[in-house]
Amino acid sequence: MEKKALNELKKKLEAERVLLEKDLLKFADKDKKIPYDYDTRFPELDVATRPSAPDENATEIDNYGNLLAVEHALELRLKEVGEALEKIKKNDENYGKCENCEGKIEIERLKANPAAKICVKCANKK
Repeated sequence: MEKKALNELKKKLEAERVLLEKDLLKFADKDKKIPYDYDTRFPELDVATRPSAPDENATEIDNYGNLLAVEHALELRLKEVGEALEKIKKNDENYGKCENCEGKIEIERLKANPAAKICVKCANKK
């Protein structure tokens, strides 16, 4: 892969990583022991503002559950981005190589998704 294209993909990945981390930190704390792991904060309310009606408590719990799902999706994407950046950093020849058929991932696909792990042909098979 051309060095110029690789640098462009690296910049896109780095920018996406920053955005993902920023989004996660809005409602979760980074786990210092586990890479790419965040822990969603349950809203802490003081006694004076805590909902007292059961339906209000249920809404609070439902919102927390929704945030857990968002956290999981963002963590997965952050992990994919981080792994792609590591491959680029280590000059790993596997970056841009399909994990399924071991062929080259099309540059157009990498431009659209620099963290892609499989080529278009293999993605269409799934």
